[in-house]
Amino acid sequence: MTLLIEQTITFVKQTLKDAEAGHDWFHVARVWKNAQHILKTEKADTLVVELAALLHDIADSKFHNGDEEIGPTLADQFLHSLAVPEHVVIHVVAIIRNMSYKASLGTVNFSSKEMEIVQDADRLDAMGAIGIARAFHYGGFKNRPLYDPQIRPNPNQDKATYKNSTSPTINHFYEKLLLLKDKMNTDTGRKMAINRHEFMEQFLANFFAEWEGEQ
Repeated sequence: MTLLIEQTITFVKQTLKDAEAGHDWFHVARVWKNAQHILKTEKADTLVVELAALLHDIADSKFHNGDEEIGPTLADQFLHSLAVPEHVVIHVVAIIRNMSYKASLGTVNFSSKEMEIVQDADRLDAMGAIGIARAFHYGGFKNRPLYDPQIRPNPNQDKATYKNSTSPTINHFYEKLLLLKDKMNTDTGRKMAINRHEFMEQFLANFFAEWEGEQ
């Protein structure tokens, strides 16, 4: 492991030491591992991918009054403090600014193979068993109901609607999590998404059966 990666890990761990558990260092570490796995079958700038994966959630806007620039700004400042080459900084910051699911619902003016890899890595962590756990942890953090049959999911949200949503946690599956499988960018990401998607579908089938007292 290079010194730069070690320094980045230390910075992220310190910055996220009090973070909500679905967006903490362990989330970042899982995304980093996913990205490393995808890199085995994709040609891309490894340093850019690893730095973007490690720094992508350094300051998630939903925990900072909706400020979508604080994360990219902190990443930019950190990388410049370590004299990282300018072209690397620019690329990493562009990925952080444009890779989120929320960003994809608006106008995205940047793309690269590196962003595709980090985006897949992050989306995979929103799926499967981990994705379910994260969804309900965040729902509890925001004191949202598990499910309300009277509040129907809206899977066709624009960026503003998605950003301001306060719907029950179950709705989040239909508004984001179940949509991710078909939005993966890489072959490896698509393959990894299949089992996670099927696990979520089975969970929902059990959830609704239990909700109705059928099993």
